[in-house]
Amino acid sequence: MSCFCTSRSRGKDVGLVVDNLGLGSSNKGNKKASATSFSFRELASAASGFKEVNLIGEGGFGKVYKGRLSATLGSQLVAIKQLRLDGESHQGNREFVTEVLMLSLLHHSNLVKLIGYCTHGDQRLLVYEYMPMGSLENHLFDPNPNKEALSWKTRLNIAVGAARGLQYLHCEANPPVIYRDLKSANILLDYNLKPKLSDFGLAKLGPVGDNTHVSTRVMGTYGYCAPEYAMSGKLTLKSDIYSFGVVLLELITGRKAMDVNRRPREQSLVAWSRPFLSDRRKLSHIVDPRLEGNYPLRCLHNAIAITAMCLQEQPNLRPSIGDIVVALEYLASERVSEIIRHGVRSQPRSETETNSN
Repeated sequence: MSCFCTSRSRGKDVGLVVDNLGLGSSNKGNKKASATSFSFRELASAASGFKEVNLIGEGGFGKVYKGRLSATLGSQLVAIKQLRLDGESHQGNREFVTEVLMLSLLHHSNLVKLIGYCTHGDQRLLVYEYMPMGSLENHLFDPNPNKEALSWKTRLNIAVGAARGLQYLHCEANPPVIYRDLKSANILLDYNLKPKLSDFGLAKLGPVGDNTHVSTRVMGTYGYCAPEYAMSGKLTLKSDIYSFGVVLLELITGRKAMDVNRRPREQSLVAWSRPFLSDRRKLSHIVDPRLEGNYPLRCLHNAIAITAMCLQEQPNLRPSIGDIVVALEYLASERVSEIIRHGVRSQPRSETETNSN
């Protein structure tokens, strides 16, 4: 699949690559076809000319607009990503082709659905199902003090859904897919706050046979990249596990993976949290204060233990995504009566209490 993501894929060639693979609407007889080829006029009309009022997000390679397809196209609410082509590097083109291929071939309830695409001159557009509750990043780090914080239960459920999406990529896709850009901004939420992984432009096919890794240019988002990948460019499934650990840490702490507005020693979330992760008596110090102590203590300890395992420096010491899903599903289904209330527990638990857990 990755062989199609070359810098030669320009202009009409991109559309030909997509259509020749049977992913376009013109190939009516192909039962695998799942992405519709839209005209630029249809998508410009859907997004009201790509006006700023319809802008709902902006990333490194383009802007995302809210739109509604015409009645003849189903009147569906959609999110339209207008990719920014990146000069001689052709990075926007590669992201476009990779995303169309990946999301046309991969289908899971915890992956965002690709509805279609458009190649028109130098325009590259992707059309997704609309996710009304935005990204996990928006909910965790919204500066509005009046906005209700995500509950502990909701955070666990989001972690479970994101893990299931990653499990599908690692364990059910053949060959396995390395997501490579797992972060809270790429976890989108529907009306019920069900999470779906999005933005597959950096995804890579995983190693097969006797290969242990994929060598590639280091890309992704600072603060989420696994250390061995950042240093060597050697990408494995365990690279995604590290990134997932960072997302878990964000869910627990309410802090950004990288925050330059904090003091130097606190800017990197992983570096700041490591001393706390290794001392159970200090765990409550890193929990998001907006939770106001409303979480089961034992569940918190187990969630942090899972997070710490994901963040192991050595990739072979990190758990598989299958084990993570099982553990998180158990935590999310647990009914624990012991709830910490803000300010009630100011002393460390006794040795007897610690051993009982």
